[in-house]
Amino acid sequence: MSTARVSRSVIPGFGISLGFTLAYLGIIVLLPLAAAFIRTAGMSWADFVAAVASPRVVASYKLSFGASFAAAAVNCVFGLIVAWVLVRYRFPGRRILDALVDLPFALPTAVAGIALTAIYAKNGWVGQWLEPLGLKVAFTEIGVFVALTFIGLPFVVRTLQPVLEELEPELEEASATLGANRWQTISRVILPELFPALLTGFAMAFARALGEYGSVVFISGNMPMRTEITPLLIITKLEQYDYAGATAIAVVMLVVSFVMLLLINLLQKWSRRHHRL
Repeated sequence: MSTARVSRSVIPGFGISLGFTLAYLGIIVLLPLAAAFIRTAGMSWADFVAAVASPRVVASYKLSFGASFAAAAVNCVFGLIVAWVLVRYRFPGRRILDALVDLPFALPTAVAGIALTAIYAKNGWVGQWLEPLGLKVAFTEIGVFVALTFIGLPFVVRTLQPVLEELEPELEEASATLGANRWQTISRVILPELFPALLTGFAMAFARALGEYGSVVFISGNMPMRTEITPLLIITKLEQYDYAGATAIAVVMLVVSFVMLLLINLLQKWSRRHHRL
């Protein structure tokens, strides 16, 4: 008489794993987001529009989205260069340089803001040289851009590094052998391979910059209609016990961010499919 042997896996089955995943994401992610929408749903349409479309709030939207987009775009360019150097070249101090990339991850955002303000202030190490040239960084929109660029760089570099490590140098050599110049090799061989990862890094850097508060609040100066970012405006409304107004602005930020990230993901998917064809 043979007995059937039941194979047991150390890892739980699909049903248990999926149930745990949905429950965890529901509690950690969906529940707080749903609370914001439910709180906003209690407002009338006129109150909602007044809360999210006042001139001060619109000015904060322009600064937050504009500076975040610009910082993420700049990080895509220089992050690609940094990742390329770290992956393709071996030189003294490479490990130290590689570790420095993660510094914005580990550094408290308030410390980063204080440090950037001290450097770019009128009497700072860098600011004292920029001020005579008529270029003021601290307490201006440029300071917001600098802070968002600082905290977003690691996202681009760490996203690109694994892809660059898998990209064989032989592809570039084959391209040169077939008569392609340097720009043709970059545009037709390297960039198509890196484009999906570059989009992912851009999306992560953009999302991180959009919600940044600690490093920006010190260097921006927080001047309404000029250097006041949307997260700071939300905190201000909470301190004034205007919870409905704060959640309304948060919902607008959430919806716009979700739409932009969705578009970036769709573009990334199209890029992968087009590259395979």
